[in-house]
Amino acid sequence: MKLDELKPAQGKTMKKRVGRGIGSGLGKTSGRGQKGQKSRSGGGVRRGFEGGQTPLYRRLPKRGFNNERFANHYTEVTLTMLNKATTEVVDSESLIKDGIIAKAKDGIVVIATGKLEKKLTVKAVKFTKAAKEQIEALGGKTEVI
Repeated sequence: MKLDELKPAQGKTMKKRVGRGIGSGLGKTSGRGQKGQKSRSGGGVRRGFEGGQTPLYRRLPKRGFNNERFANHYTEVTLTMLNKATTEVVDSESLIKDGIIAKAKDGIVVIATGKLEKKLTVKAVKFTKAAKEQIEALGGKTEVI
């Protein structure tokens, strides 16, 4: 094997080396053209910039109601995640303690992704229909808090 025979691994590409002499095709200005804001280090304009003209997002009036700031944000917990629970009664505190979720936000919602393998009593804000059926099929209980 010679240095000129080296190739990147399958599916990988090598980073373009710029500013390495005129013979490389990307020497001198490194493909950035001559002068100007875009040729400088750290140069360029942000998305939506219109050359100093008041941009469209500021020209249009802000109207209407947006529920985003008032909406509840729940942490989704799957049935596969519930299999990792160490206690018989599962709630947001026990899930955080077991390291299954980081935080509960406005509560937890149990969704039917995966398969539950043990009998549990689950306390959550919401359950999907299929998740509730799977928990109760194994003899467990679902409690809405």
